[in-house]
Formats: sequence, structure tokens, C-alpha cells
Amino acid sequence: MNVLLINGSPHKQGCTFTALSEMAGELEKQGIATSIFHIGTKAIRGCIACLKCKETGYCSYSGDVVNECIDLMKKADGIVVGSPVYYASPNGALLALLDRVFYASSNAFSYKPATAIVSCRRSGSTSSFDVLNKYFTISNMPVVSSQYWNQVHGNTPEEVRQDLEGMQGLRTLGRNMAWLLKCIDATKETIPRPEPEPVRQRTNFIR
Repeated sequence: MNVLLINGSPHKQGCTFTALSEMAGELEKQGIATSIFHIGTKAIRGCIACLKCKETGYCSYSGDVVNECIDLMKKADGIVVGSPVYYASPNGALLALLDRVFYASSNAFSYKPATAIVSCRRSGSTSSFDVLNKYFTISNMPVVSSQYWNQVHGNTPEEVRQDLEGMQGLRTLGRNMAWLLKCIDATKETIPRPEPEPVRQRTNFIR
């Protein structure tokens, strides 16, 4: 089993990476392989709602890391999304990536355990955490929880490591995700996934 951790910060080894690494270390201790995917610093364009992805499961624009991320998420058994907090919200480049990834391939991620981690200097963490979790809860993905909201505080990696409560919460999160992954794996032959209703209903409020 393997978990993909997405580093949504422009800093490859900054505060968000430090938080993700703490969780990854605990997953590894529990026998779960991990990899951290950095979205990088190059431009990630926003979704233009062209709907071409509905035919292929991939974004029609291939000039950035979005389709690479889709492939990695399809191969993973569990997914973690980490982001710094900017103006009480996740990094805009990460949101552009997630909009396109989930619009193109959310059905491929159904029933994969997922969770979000946020890193902030002072505040805005819970609102950012809420934004990220909505990608999972609209995609039939079990959301893994911890003993507190998955957040760390600090302006540098060294300060993040001093957030003992936050770091402990991430280790708990790693153990909880490992446990859920093992439960799913142990019952996959005996307990089938829920069957969706044959027709998905969509209600427009203005007709």
C-alpha cells in the first residue's frame, strides 16, 4: 500500500514539507510506503470548463503538472494534500491544480482515504482546512481525522518542529490513515464498495 502526499507550497522543503514529512514518517513506521509530490513553482492555469476531460479523464491542457498529478493519485491507495495558508485560504496554485484534477478524475479517487494538512504562521488554518476537505467529501473519499485539526504553526521549518501539539497530531493522523488503509485492504474481498444509484440527480435552482 502507498500514500501520495502532495506538497502544495512553492517551497519544496519549507513548513508544509516539514508537516507532510512528519506524517509520512509515521506511515512508513506502520508499513505504508509514501512519496511526496511537489507541485513546484511554475504556473498552473485554472480550469476553463471546456469539458474535454469528461472524454479522457485528463485535463486537455498538458503544459503543467496536473495530468502527472492525476496519474500519481490514481496509483495511490491514500492521498494527503498539504498547503500553506495564504489570506486564510490554501495556495492559489494548489487550488487551480485541485480544481482540474478533481473535475477530470474524481471518480477514480472514490473510496480512497484522504486528508488535508495546513501550515500557517498564525491564523487562517481552519478555513483553509475546510476548503481542502471539500474536494474529498464531494468525491466519495473517506476523510481521515486526527486528535485535533491537522495544522501546524510556524514561520520556518524549525518553528514548525517546535509546535509539539501540531506535530503529535500529524503522527496520530499517520497512524489513523495506516489503520484505515489496512482495514480496507483486509475486507476488500468480503465487503464490496457501495453501489451508486443508477442515475445521479442534479437539481438546478433556476430553470
